[in-house]
Amino acid sequence: MSRIFLGVTGGIAAYKACELTRLLVKTGHDVIPLVTPGAQRFVSEETYLALARRPAGEDLYPHLTRADLLVIAPCTANTLAKLAQGIADNVLTEAALAHRGPVLLAPAMNPRMWAHAATRANAELLRVRGVEFIGPDEGELAEGEWGVGRLAEPAEISARIAQLLAPGSLAGRRVLITAGGTREPLDSVRYLGNRSSGRMGVALAEEARRRGAEVILLAANLAVDVPHGVEAIPTPTAEAMLDAALALPDVDILLLAAAVADYRPSEPVAAKRPKDARGWTVELEPTADIALALGARKRPGQILVAFGAEHGADGLARKREMLDSKHADLVVFNDVGQPGIGFDATDNEVVLVHRDGEHTVPRASKAAIAAAILDEVEGLAPSA
Repeated sequence: MSRIFLGVTGGIAAYKACELTRLLVKTGHDVIPLVTPGAQRFVSEETYLALARRPAGEDLYPHLTRADLLVIAPCTANTLAKLAQGIADNVLTEAALAHRGPVLLAPAMNPRMWAHAATRANAELLRVRGVEFIGPDEGELAEGEWGVGRLAEPAEISARIAQLLAPGSLAGRRVLITAGGTREPLDSVRYLGNRSSGRMGVALAEEARRRGAEVILLAANLAVDVPHGVEAIPTPTAEAMLDAALALPDVDILLLAAAVADYRPSEPVAAKRPKDARGWTVELEPTADIALALGARKRPGQILVAFGAEHGADGLARKREMLDSKHADLVVFNDVGQPGIGFDATDNEVVLVHRDGEHTVPRASKAAIAAAILDEVEGLAPSA
């Protein structure tokens, strides 16, 4: 099975780490307890070592030892802050700084400490770096208060660990995703663009990475952060995006979620055009059709998913035509004329169109929409 670093930090919930240790060992994992001095005020290190069945007199250097997963349960506000800032002042934080693999944190603390702005900022910083969280749960705490701060139950943590260590459904697949909105230069400071933030494409990248895929993101002027573990290539214009996509032939799945400009100025000005009383007439020419170019060279077994934003439901008919015109296996249609979805929004609602029919994915977060899209893609993809 897997080797797991199990960090235990100072809080009354440290006693629950004993049960978690027992569950992980029973599953067959090699568990290495990393117990902070604060945690030993509640439960001795010897207890965890005995439950983990570590050999007597074992002298490990955790910061030099490889593990498949680092779990910290419970994780106090103090340790959360140390992890966020890279402080390594005990055996656990030293190991965390050297660890190169997934991390799962199970916070446990007073509800007011969890709600504090500093704690929330530390947690968000760690999430951006790809750290997974479980809990804290709402309930009664040891001091008698009720609120969010209770350690997740050991069985729940053990189940989440099993998920993180299981091979993903897209393991071994290489996925290319386009995201954001291209900007076609008018002059050296102005551009022709759109309001795409890149949230949908980034959500797809995050979900594909979570499912074990190797993800390459062609990023056009994103307003959101690139997910941890995803390779991002800046592609600010339609031409740059097409060039990058054509240079990556060994791709199993293509998810073309970017809002690529359909037109660009035919003669952009090299410098800044000064403002004056005259009008400015700009001639536009079509940009290259990325979906068409990639569809034309699609190899057997490769899956191509085209995205189409339209203003009004009438655009759905045009999206159906893309199955043939772009050689797409799936077309994702969303009506950006509806309030609260699409561009600049955290939610979306889409229609998934394929040759056997179509169905609507009701309004939900873009993360949930991404999961629904990839579920559909997995049904289309041949077995690895």
